[in-house]
Amino acid sequence: MMIINLISVLVWYLIVSAIVGIILLVLARVIVNYADINPFSRTAITIRQFSDPLVNPVRRILLSYGLDQKLAPFVTILIAILLGWLLLELVGSVVFTVSGVITSLQGGALVSLVGYVLFGVLAVYSLLIVARIILAWGVSYGNRTMRFLVGVTEPILGPFRRLIPTMGMFDVSPMVVLLILQLFQRAIAGTLIG
Repeated sequence: MMIINLISVLVWYLIVSAIVGIILLVLARVIVNYADINPFSRTAITIRQFSDPLVNPVRRILLSYGLDQKLAPFVTILIAILLGWLLLELVGSVVFTVSGVITSLQGGALVSLVGYVLFGVLAVYSLLIVARIILAWGVSYGNRTMRFLVGVTEPILGPFRRLIPTMGMFDVSPMVVLLILQLFQRAIAGTLIG
């Protein structure tokens, strides 16, 4: 159990460090771009070299929607924070499920074991739905990751989309499904796990 906690803390620090690193890199790019620094200096070239793979795809997405490309660094920071949060939630759910399963197996609690497994499956499925919602804003449905997310989440989202009318141009069915999944998780935690 101690090893699982150490691994989860290590992964948490790695993810948070990556998020902070991306934020600092993109902010350094903004400062270099708006300060009156020579664009051909070694510092400016190095910062652009490391930040271009992060900022340029966001810039292309913004241009495709007719938005100002000067927003790309800030949108990149928001995306890094969102993806980092998703990863942290996924790690937290997996660690909670694995430690619960191990504790249940050691104690011989079959009901608790089933509860932890169901809780973990619902948590991962909820995160897949959130990832689909976020990626749908800028990733085409031809993308391999997006096809996977649609293939996994559509069996649940499809029937709810047919039942729940859209509000203007917004599809609220994923939010309803997430709410229902959260209610199931709370029910499982209160009955099978608790």
